[in-house]
Amino acid sequence: MTESEREIYGEVPRPKKARSNPAIFVGMVLLFIMGVAFIYSAQSYNIDEIPLPRQFWFKQIIFFAFAGLPVYFAVSRVDYRVFSAYAPVVYGFSILLLVPLALKECFGIPIPFVESRYNATRWIDLGAISIQPSEIAKIGTCIMAAALFAETKSLKFKGNVKFWIKLGAVFFIPILLIFLQPDLGSTLVFLPMLFAMLYISTLPKRFFAILMLLFAGAAGLVSADIWRYSNFLGENNISAEEAASRNAYGSGAAFALPMKDYQRNRILAFIAPDVVDPRGLGVSWNQRQSLISVGSGGFVGKGFAEGTQAKLGYLPSSVAYNDFIFSVVAEESGFVGAAAAILLMAVVIIFGCLLSAQLSRDKFGQFLCIGISAILMTHSFINVGMTVGVMPITGVPLPMMSYGGTFVLTCCMLLGLVQSVYRHRRAYS
Repeated sequence: MTESEREIYGEVPRPKKARSNPAIFVGMVLLFIMGVAFIYSAQSYNIDEIPLPRQFWFKQIIFFAFAGLPVYFAVSRVDYRVFSAYAPVVYGFSILLLVPLALKECFGIPIPFVESRYNATRWIDLGAISIQPSEIAKIGTCIMAAALFAETKSLKFKGNVKFWIKLGAVFFIPILLIFLQPDLGSTLVFLPMLFAMLYISTLPKRFFAILMLLFAGAAGLVSADIWRYSNFLGENNISAEEAASRNAYGSGAAFALPMKDYQRNRILAFIAPDVVDPRGLGVSWNQRQSLISVGSGGFVGKGFAEGTQAKLGYLPSSVAYNDFIFSVVAEESGFVGAAAAILLMAVVIIFGCLLSAQLSRDKFGQFLCIGISAILMTHSFINVGMTVGVMPITGVPLPMMSYGGTFVLTCCMLLGLVQSVYRHRRAYS
Protein backbone atom coordinates (compact mmCIF):
# COMPACT_ATOMS: atom_id res chain seq x y z
CA MET A 1 0.00 0.00 0.00
CA THR A 2 1.37 3.42 -1.00
CA GLU A 3 1.61 6.49 1.30
CA SER A 4 -1.33 8.20 -0.47
CA GLU A 5 -3.50 5.08 -0.05
CA ARG A 6 -2.61 4.90 3.65
CA GLU A 7 -3.71 8.50 4.10
CA ILE A 8 -7.05 7.79 2.41
CA TYR A 9 -7.89 4.30 3.76
CA GLY A 10 -5.79 4.14 6.89
CA GLU A 11 -3.64 1.24 8.01
CA VAL A 12 -5.21 -2.10 7.13
CA PRO A 13 -4.85 -4.47 10.10
CA ARG A 14 -3.08 -7.73 9.36
CA PRO A 15 -5.01 -10.88 10.20
CA LYS A 16 -3.78 -12.53 13.36
CA LYS A 17 -2.01 -15.82 12.95
CA ALA A 18 -4.31 -18.71 13.75
CA ARG A 19 -3.38 -20.69 16.81
CA SER A 20 -3.94 -24.36 17.43
CA ASN A 21 -6.03 -25.77 20.24
CA PRO A 22 -3.52 -27.47 22.59
CA ALA A 23 -6.22 -29.66 24.17
CA ILE A 24 -6.56 -31.61 20.91
CA PHE A 25 -2.89 -32.37 20.32
CA VAL A 26 -1.85 -32.86 23.96
CA GLY A 27 -4.84 -35.08 24.72
CA MET A 28 -4.23 -37.14 21.58
CA VAL A 29 -0.53 -37.67 22.35
CA LEU A 30 -1.13 -38.54 26.01
CA LEU A 31 -3.79 -41.09 25.08
CA PHE A 32 -1.43 -42.58 22.52
CA ILE A 33 1.44 -42.83 25.03
CA MET A 34 -0.85 -44.50 27.56
CA GLY A 35 -2.10 -46.89 24.87
CA VAL A 36 1.41 -47.86 23.74
CA ALA A 37 2.50 -48.49 27.33
CA PHE A 38 -0.37 -50.88 28.04
CA ILE A 39 -0.14 -52.55 24.62
CA TYR A 40 3.44 -53.37 25.61
CA SER A 41 2.24 -54.63 28.98
CA ALA A 42 -0.45 -56.83 27.39
CA GLN A 43 2.23 -58.55 25.30
CA SER A 44 4.99 -58.50 27.93
CA TYR A 45 4.44 -62.12 29.00
CA ASN A 46 6.31 -63.36 25.92
CA ILE A 47 7.93 -60.17 24.64
CA ASP A 48 11.40 -61.73 24.53
CA GLU A 49 10.23 -64.39 22.10
CA ILE A 50 8.88 -61.90 19.54
CA PRO A 51 11.14 -59.97 17.14
CA LEU A 52 10.94 -56.21 17.70
CA PRO A 53 9.29 -55.41 14.31
CA ARG A 54 6.43 -57.77 15.19
CA GLN A 55 5.80 -56.40 18.67
CA PHE A 56 2.51 -54.53 18.70
CA TRP A 57 3.68 -51.57 20.79
CA PHE A 58 6.56 -50.95 18.37
CA LYS A 59 4.29 -51.22 15.32
CA GLN A 60 1.86 -48.80 16.97
CA ILE A 61 4.64 -46.24 17.38
CA ILE A 62 5.59 -46.66 13.72
CA PHE A 63 1.97 -46.16 12.65
CA PHE A 64 1.63 -43.03 14.75
CA ALA A 65 5.02 -41.45 14.00
CA PHE A 66 5.19 -42.10 10.26
CA ALA A 67 1.51 -42.08 9.29
CA GLY A 68 -0.72 -40.66 12.03
CA LEU A 69 1.23 -37.54 12.99
CA PRO A 70 2.06 -36.46 9.40
CA VAL A 71 -1.61 -36.84 8.46
CA TYR A 72 -2.70 -34.93 11.57
CA PHE A 73 -0.37 -31.98 10.91
CA ALA A 74 -1.12 -31.91 7.17
CA VAL A 75 -4.90 -31.97 7.63
CA SER A 76 -4.86 -29.45 10.48
CA ARG A 77 -3.06 -26.90 8.29
CA VAL A 78 -5.32 -27.32 5.26
CA ASP A 79 -8.41 -25.11 5.22
CA TYR A 80 -11.19 -27.49 6.23
CA ARG A 81 -13.56 -26.04 3.61
CA VAL A 82 -11.44 -27.79 0.98
CA PHE A 83 -12.95 -31.05 2.27
CA SER A 84 -16.42 -29.59 1.79
CA ALA A 85 -15.66 -28.91 -1.88
CA TYR A 86 -14.31 -32.44 -2.41
CA ALA A 87 -16.79 -34.21 -0.11
CA PRO A 88 -18.34 -36.36 -2.90
CA VAL A 89 -14.86 -37.51 -3.97
CA VAL A 90 -13.79 -38.44 -0.42
CA TYR A 91 -17.10 -40.19 0.23
CA GLY A 92 -17.07 -42.02 -3.10
CA PHE A 93 -13.54 -43.27 -2.51
CA SER A 94 -14.45 -44.61 0.94
CA ILE A 95 -17.47 -46.44 -0.50
CA LEU A 96 -15.44 -47.96 -3.33
CA LEU A 97 -13.11 -49.51 -0.75
CA LEU A 98 -16.08 -51.22 0.92
CA VAL A 99 -17.61 -52.77 -2.21
CA PRO A 100 -15.06 -55.59 -2.85
CA LEU A 101 -15.30 -56.69 0.80
CA ALA A 102 -19.07 -57.10 0.58
CA LEU A 103 -18.79 -58.92 -2.77
CA LYS A 104 -16.34 -61.47 -1.42
CA GLU A 105 -18.26 -62.03 1.83
CA CYS A 106 -21.70 -62.35 0.21
CA PHE A 107 -20.91 -64.08 -3.08
CA GLY A 108 -17.52 -65.69 -2.45
CA ILE A 109 -15.93 -63.84 -5.37
CA PRO A 110 -12.14 -64.15 -5.14
CA ILE A 111 -10.84 -60.58 -5.16
CA PRO A 112 -7.10 -59.77 -4.96
CA PHE A 113 -5.91 -58.16 -1.72
CA VAL A 114 -9.25 -58.73 0.04
CA GLU A 115 -8.65 -60.74 3.21
CA SER A 116 -10.98 -62.67 5.50
CA ARG A 117 -10.23 -63.23 9.19
CA TYR A 118 -12.29 -64.52 12.11
CA ASN A 119 -15.33 -65.33 9.91
CA ALA A 120 -15.46 -61.79 8.51
CA THR A 121 -14.15 -59.91 5.46
CA ARG A 122 -13.05 -56.51 6.74
CA TRP A 123 -9.50 -55.96 5.49
CA ILE A 124 -7.58 -55.10 2.34
CA ASP A 125 -4.16 -56.74 2.58
CA LEU A 126 -1.39 -54.74 0.90
CA GLY A 127 1.42 -56.97 2.13
CA ALA A 128 3.27 -54.93 4.71
CA ILE A 129 0.06 -53.34 5.98
CA SER A 130 -3.66 -54.10 6.08
CA ILE A 131 -6.35 -51.45 5.66
CA GLN A 132 -9.77 -51.60 7.30
CA PRO A 133 -12.04 -49.62 4.94
CA SER A 134 -14.86 -49.30 7.49
CA GLU A 135 -12.71 -46.81 9.43
CA ILE A 136 -12.12 -44.73 6.31
CA ALA A 137 -15.86 -44.83 5.59
CA LYS A 138 -16.53 -43.08 8.91
CA ILE A 139 -14.41 -40.14 7.76
CA GLY A 140 -15.98 -40.01 4.31
CA THR A 141 -19.53 -40.24 5.65
CA CYS A 142 -18.93 -37.56 8.29
CA ILE A 143 -17.50 -35.12 5.72
CA MET A 144 -20.25 -35.81 3.17
CA ALA A 145 -23.05 -35.49 5.74
CA ALA A 146 -21.59 -32.22 7.11
CA ALA A 147 -21.42 -30.83 3.55
CA LEU A 148 -25.07 -31.79 2.94
CA PHE A 149 -26.24 -30.10 6.14
CA ALA A 150 -24.13 -27.01 5.38
CA GLU A 151 -25.57 -26.47 1.91
CA THR A 152 -29.17 -26.71 3.13
CA LYS A 153 -30.36 -23.23 4.11
CA SER A 154 -33.61 -24.13 5.83
CA LEU A 155 -33.88 -27.63 7.25
CA LYS A 156 -37.46 -28.76 7.63
CA PHE A 157 -39.00 -32.20 7.80
CA LYS A 158 -41.39 -31.32 5.00
CA GLY A 159 -40.39 -29.62 1.78
CA ASN A 160 -36.81 -30.96 1.65
CA VAL A 161 -37.42 -34.36 0.09
CA LYS A 162 -34.26 -34.20 -2.03
CA PHE A 163 -32.13 -33.49 1.03
CA TRP A 164 -33.61 -36.38 3.03
CA ILE A 165 -33.11 -38.82 0.16
CA LYS A 166 -29.47 -37.76 -0.18
CA LEU A 167 -28.85 -37.90 3.57
CA GLY A 168 -30.50 -41.31 3.85
CA ALA A 169 -28.38 -42.68 1.01
CA VAL A 170 -25.17 -41.22 2.45
CA PHE A 171 -25.66 -43.21 5.67
CA PHE A 172 -27.51 -46.26 4.38
CA ILE A 173 -24.89 -47.28 1.78
CA PRO A 174 -21.88 -47.58 4.17
CA ILE A 175 -24.02 -49.09 6.93
CA LEU A 176 -25.27 -51.80 4.56
CA LEU A 177 -21.85 -52.57 3.07
CA ILE A 178 -20.19 -52.73 6.50
CA PHE A 179 -23.02 -54.83 7.95
CA LEU A 180 -22.52 -57.35 5.13
CA GLN A 181 -18.82 -57.88 6.02
CA PRO A 182 -20.17 -58.52 8.75
CA ASP A 183 -19.11 -55.80 11.21
CA LEU A 184 -21.96 -54.96 13.56
CA GLY A 185 -19.79 -52.83 15.84
CA SER A 186 -18.75 -50.35 13.15
CA THR A 187 -22.32 -49.94 11.89
CA LEU A 188 -23.35 -48.80 15.37
CA VAL A 189 -21.05 -45.76 15.10
CA PHE A 190 -22.91 -44.22 12.14
CA LEU A 191 -26.30 -43.78 13.82
CA PRO A 192 -25.09 -41.60 16.75
CA MET A 193 -23.15 -39.52 14.20
CA LEU A 194 -26.35 -38.93 12.24
CA PHE A 195 -28.41 -38.28 15.37
CA ALA A 196 -25.87 -35.71 16.68
CA MET A 197 -25.92 -33.78 13.40
CA LEU A 198 -29.72 -33.81 13.32
CA TYR A 199 -29.88 -32.70 16.95
CA ILE A 200 -28.02 -29.42 16.35
CA SER A 201 -30.16 -28.62 13.31
CA THR A 202 -33.43 -26.70 13.41
CA LEU A 203 -35.68 -29.75 13.36
CA PRO A 204 -38.67 -29.79 15.73
CA LYS A 205 -38.71 -32.00 18.81
CA ARG A 206 -41.46 -34.23 17.39
CA PHE A 207 -39.02 -35.38 14.72
CA PHE A 208 -36.75 -36.81 17.41
CA ALA A 209 -39.75 -38.40 19.14
CA ILE A 210 -40.52 -40.21 15.88
CA LEU A 211 -36.85 -41.15 15.54
CA MET A 212 -36.82 -42.64 19.03
CA LEU A 213 -39.94 -44.66 18.24
CA LEU A 214 -38.25 -46.04 15.12
CA PHE A 215 -35.19 -46.90 17.19
CA ALA A 216 -37.38 -48.65 19.77
CA GLY A 217 -39.04 -50.60 16.96
CA ALA A 218 -35.66 -51.71 15.59
CA ALA A 219 -34.55 -52.74 19.08
CA GLY A 220 -37.77 -54.72 19.41
CA LEU A 221 -37.06 -56.59 16.16
CA VAL A 222 -33.56 -57.49 17.35
CA SER A 223 -34.91 -58.62 20.73
CA ALA A 224 -37.50 -60.83 19.04
CA ASP A 225 -34.81 -62.32 16.82
CA ILE A 226 -32.59 -63.08 19.82
CA TRP A 227 -35.53 -64.65 21.68
CA ARG A 228 -36.29 -66.92 18.70
CA TYR A 229 -32.61 -67.81 18.45
CA SER A 230 -32.54 -68.78 22.13
CA ASN A 231 -35.56 -71.03 21.59
CA PHE A 232 -33.89 -72.50 18.50
CA LEU A 233 -30.85 -73.54 20.54
CA GLY A 234 -33.05 -75.25 23.15
CA GLU A 235 -35.38 -76.97 20.70
CA ASN A 236 -32.53 -78.38 18.61
CA ASN A 237 -30.30 -79.13 21.59
CA ILE A 238 -27.20 -77.50 20.10
CA SER A 239 -24.67 -75.24 21.76
CA ALA A 240 -24.13 -71.61 20.86
CA GLU A 241 -20.62 -72.42 19.60
CA GLU A 242 -21.94 -75.14 17.28
CA ALA A 243 -24.64 -72.82 15.94
CA ALA A 244 -22.07 -70.08 15.29
CA SER A 245 -19.66 -72.44 13.54
CA ARG A 246 -22.18 -73.20 10.79
CA ASN A 247 -24.53 -70.21 11.17
CA ALA A 248 -27.31 -72.71 11.83
CA TYR A 249 -30.09 -70.28 12.74
CA GLY A 250 -29.10 -67.40 10.45
CA SER A 251 -28.98 -69.58 7.36
CA GLY A 252 -32.12 -71.64 8.00
CA ALA A 253 -34.70 -69.70 10.00
CA ALA A 254 -37.60 -68.18 8.04
CA PHE A 255 -37.81 -64.79 9.75
CA ALA A 256 -34.24 -64.35 10.91
CA LEU A 257 -32.64 -60.93 10.66
CA PRO A 258 -29.54 -60.70 8.43
CA MET A 259 -27.10 -61.38 11.25
CA LYS A 260 -24.53 -64.08 11.89
CA ASP A 261 -25.10 -66.49 14.77
CA TYR A 262 -21.85 -65.44 16.46
CA GLN A 263 -23.28 -61.90 16.61
CA ARG A 264 -26.44 -63.26 18.21
CA ASN A 265 -24.26 -65.11 20.71
CA ARG A 266 -22.57 -61.86 21.74
CA ILE A 267 -25.88 -60.12 22.30
CA LEU A 268 -27.32 -63.12 24.14
CA ALA A 269 -24.17 -63.39 26.26
CA PHE A 270 -24.80 -59.81 27.39
CA ILE A 271 -28.53 -60.24 28.03
CA ALA A 272 -28.59 -63.78 29.43
CA PRO A 273 -25.08 -65.26 29.78
CA ASP A 274 -26.33 -68.25 31.75
CA VAL A 275 -28.53 -69.28 28.82
CA VAL A 276 -25.96 -69.16 26.06
CA ASP A 277 -22.89 -70.04 28.13
CA PRO A 278 -23.83 -71.45 31.57
CA ARG A 279 -20.24 -72.53 32.43
CA GLY A 280 -18.68 -69.26 31.32
CA LEU A 281 -16.14 -71.02 29.11
CA GLY A 282 -17.52 -70.08 25.70
CA VAL A 283 -18.90 -66.90 24.16
CA SER A 284 -19.07 -65.00 27.46
CA TRP A 285 -15.47 -65.85 28.44
CA ASN A 286 -13.91 -62.59 27.26
CA GLN A 287 -16.41 -60.39 29.01
CA ARG A 288 -16.24 -62.35 32.26
CA GLN A 289 -12.45 -62.18 32.28
CA SER A 290 -12.61 -58.48 31.46
CA LEU A 291 -14.83 -57.91 34.48
CA ILE A 292 -12.32 -59.78 36.65
CA SER A 293 -9.51 -57.62 35.23
CA VAL A 294 -11.32 -54.37 35.94
CA GLY A 295 -12.50 -55.45 39.38
CA SER A 296 -9.16 -56.81 40.54
CA GLY A 297 -7.37 -53.55 39.77
CA GLY A 298 -8.81 -51.81 42.80
CA PHE A 299 -8.01 -48.14 43.32
CA VAL A 300 -4.38 -47.91 42.16
CA GLY A 301 -3.97 -51.21 40.30
CA LYS A 302 -1.48 -54.07 40.50
CA GLY A 303 1.35 -52.10 38.91
CA PHE A 304 2.60 -51.70 35.36
CA ALA A 305 3.14 -55.05 33.60
CA GLU A 306 2.01 -56.83 36.79
CA GLY A 307 -1.47 -57.72 35.63
CA THR A 308 -2.22 -61.44 35.63
CA GLN A 309 -5.28 -61.69 33.40
CA ALA A 310 -3.50 -60.97 30.11
CA LYS A 311 -0.21 -62.46 31.26
CA LEU A 312 -1.71 -65.83 32.15
CA GLY A 313 -3.97 -65.88 29.09
CA TYR A 314 -7.30 -65.54 30.88
CA LEU A 315 -7.86 -62.37 28.90
CA PRO A 316 -6.92 -63.77 25.47
CA SER A 317 -3.80 -62.33 23.85
CA SER A 318 -5.75 -61.85 20.61
CA VAL A 319 -7.96 -59.15 22.18
CA ALA A 320 -6.03 -57.79 25.18
CA TYR A 321 -4.02 -55.27 23.15
CA ASN A 322 -6.90 -53.93 21.04
CA ASP A 323 -10.59 -54.31 21.96
CA PHE A 324 -9.88 -54.95 25.65
CA ILE A 325 -6.98 -52.55 26.22
CA PHE A 326 -9.11 -50.71 28.80
CA SER A 327 -9.27 -53.91 30.88
CA VAL A 328 -5.47 -54.02 30.98
CA VAL A 329 -5.38 -50.32 31.97
CA ALA A 330 -7.91 -50.87 34.78
CA GLU A 331 -6.16 -53.97 36.15
CA GLU A 332 -2.67 -52.50 36.23
CA SER A 333 -3.40 -48.86 37.08
CA GLY A 334 -6.73 -49.30 38.87
CA PHE A 335 -9.48 -46.72 39.15
CA VAL A 336 -6.92 -43.91 38.97
CA GLY A 337 -5.53 -44.96 35.59
CA ALA A 338 -8.93 -45.85 34.13
CA ALA A 339 -10.36 -42.50 35.23
CA ALA A 340 -7.33 -40.69 33.75
CA ALA A 341 -7.93 -42.36 30.37
CA ILE A 342 -11.62 -41.41 30.41
CA LEU A 343 -10.78 -37.86 31.53
CA LEU A 344 -8.26 -37.42 28.69
CA MET A 345 -10.84 -38.60 26.18
CA ALA A 346 -13.39 -36.20 27.67
CA VAL A 347 -10.89 -33.32 27.31
CA VAL A 348 -10.35 -34.15 23.63
CA ILE A 349 -14.09 -34.36 22.95
CA ILE A 350 -15.31 -31.41 25.07
CA PHE A 351 -12.43 -28.92 24.85
CA GLY A 352 -11.40 -30.08 21.38
CA CYS A 353 -14.32 -31.18 19.23
CA LEU A 354 -17.27 -29.45 20.91
CA LEU A 355 -15.36 -26.22 21.54
CA SER A 356 -14.29 -26.08 17.90
CA ALA A 357 -17.90 -26.65 16.84
CA GLN A 358 -19.03 -23.80 19.07
CA LEU A 359 -16.38 -21.39 17.77
CA SER A 360 -16.80 -22.32 14.10
CA ARG A 361 -18.22 -19.51 11.98
CA ASP A 362 -19.78 -21.68 9.31
CA LYS A 363 -22.20 -24.60 9.27
CA PHE A 364 -19.84 -27.08 7.66
CA GLY A 365 -17.28 -26.66 10.44
CA GLN A 366 -19.98 -26.99 13.10
CA PHE A 367 -21.52 -30.15 11.69
CA LEU A 368 -18.10 -31.66 10.96
CA CYS A 369 -16.91 -31.22 14.55
CA ILE A 370 -20.20 -32.48 15.99
CA GLY A 371 -20.02 -35.58 13.79
CA ILE A 372 -16.42 -36.27 14.82
CA SER A 373 -17.24 -35.82 18.50
CA ALA A 374 -20.08 -38.34 18.08
CA ILE A 375 -17.70 -40.87 16.47
CA LEU A 376 -15.13 -40.57 19.27
CA MET A 377 -17.78 -40.57 22.00
CA THR A 378 -19.54 -43.64 20.59
CA HIS A 379 -16.27 -45.56 20.28
CA SER A 380 -15.30 -44.66 23.85
CA PHE A 381 -18.70 -45.46 25.35
CA ILE A 382 -19.11 -48.81 23.60
CA ASN A 383 -15.52 -49.93 24.24
CA VAL A 384 -15.43 -49.01 27.93
CA GLY A 385 -19.01 -50.25 28.34
CA MET A 386 -18.27 -53.73 26.96
CA THR A 387 -15.21 -54.11 29.21
CA VAL A 388 -17.24 -53.35 32.35
CA GLY A 389 -20.29 -55.38 31.29
CA VAL A 390 -22.81 -52.64 30.46
CA MET A 391 -22.60 -53.17 26.68
CA PRO A 392 -22.40 -56.32 24.55
CA ILE A 393 -19.06 -57.19 22.96
CA THR A 394 -18.96 -55.66 19.48
CA GLY A 395 -15.26 -55.23 18.69
CA VAL A 396 -15.23 -51.41 18.72
CA PRO A 397 -11.71 -50.10 19.55
CA LEU A 398 -10.84 -47.36 22.05
CA PRO A 399 -9.68 -44.16 20.28
CA MET A 400 -5.88 -43.62 20.27
CA MET A 401 -5.33 -46.48 22.75
CA SER A 402 -6.33 -49.71 20.99
CA TYR A 403 -3.85 -51.26 18.59
CA GLY A 404 -4.57 -50.80 14.90
CA GLY A 405 -2.90 -48.91 12.08
CA THR A 406 -6.02 -47.86 10.17
CA PHE A 407 -7.80 -46.82 13.35
CA VAL A 408 -4.82 -44.73 14.54
CA LEU A 409 -4.70 -43.04 11.14
CA THR A 410 -8.47 -42.44 11.27
CA CYS A 411 -8.29 -40.85 14.73
CA CYS A 412 -5.40 -38.60 13.69
CA MET A 413 -7.24 -37.45 10.57
CA LEU A 414 -10.46 -36.79 12.49
CA LEU A 415 -8.64 -34.74 15.12
CA GLY A 416 -6.68 -32.98 12.37
CA LEU A 417 -10.01 -31.90 10.84
CA VAL A 418 -11.16 -30.56 14.21
CA GLN A 419 -7.88 -28.68 14.61
CA SER A 420 -8.32 -27.22 11.12
CA VAL A 421 -11.76 -25.89 12.06
CA TYR A 422 -10.29 -24.29 15.17
CA ARG A 423 -7.28 -22.79 13.35
CA HIS A 424 -9.25 -21.34 10.44
CA ARG A 425 -12.32 -20.16 12.35
CA ARG A 426 -11.28 -16.48 12.16
CA ALA A 427 -11.23 -16.52 8.38
CA TYR A 428 -15.03 -16.68 8.34
CA SER A 429 -15.86 -14.37 11.25
